[in-house]
Amino acid sequence: MTRGEDGSEEEETSPVEFLAYDEPSDCPYLPGLVARMPLRMQLRRLSHAEFDERLAAGDRRTGPMLYKPDCPACQACEPIRIVAADYRPNATQRRLLRRGSELITMQVQPAVIDDQRVELFNLHRELRSLTAGESHLDAEGYESFLTLSCCDTREIAYYLDETLVGIAIIDVGASAISAVYTFYDPRVKEVSLGTYSVLQEIALCTTLGKKWLYLGYYVSQSEHMRYKGNYLPHERLIGGEWREFRK
Repeated sequence: MTRGEDGSEEEETSPVEFLAYDEPSDCPYLPGLVARMPLRMQLRRLSHAEFDERLAAGDRRTGPMLYKPDCPACQACEPIRIVAADYRPNATQRRLLRRGSELITMQVQPAVIDDQRVELFNLHRELRSLTAGESHLDAEGYESFLTLSCCDTREIAYYLDETLVGIAIIDVGASAISAVYTFYDPRVKEVSLGTYSVLQEIALCTTLGKKWLYLGYYVSQSEHMRYKGNYLPHERLIGGEWREFRK
């Protein structure tokens, strides 16, 4: 708040963000299509309530910037979220949770940058064929992509026999958690770490009193994005309205 000439309080009118990039590019989800994902640089740290508003509008975070698709000829990206209190793991997921509780130790903490995490990030992308010809990320790139943030960003670290095997970067709002990026050692076969992490993030929402877990974008035609629809029930933002899906 600021003070007017008469001493009364006035709302702050300085801009919160500016458009940093808005050019067509190759779609990262559907090969052969052109995407438009304007990047908006945040000029200050967002409050938890402000970040909730951005999530509800369909925004995602990359570094200190927010974005959402604005593609001229495609609406395949649908923001997806889970109501944590309504979610019930299926039989397979319950077995995974039991197995994970026996083998995996997890720690929620401020996001950390070190060689171990950078190496694990690159290993994950390489072994899962996610590099798309890109070079390995260094510590600076890791920071600019994941931990240089405009909101309350934390990590969930997963350990197997005291060895770091997975990291989930999450953003925390007043009533929601956003799953930003999860990477892990694909060679670990004892536990399906990707699914296990989503289930633990749902549980963390309950522990912290958050209503929603945002999973990013659901893209039905994308091999790497359609799995999000398997978590039922969930809600997807379609035509400006959050719609519930139970099957």
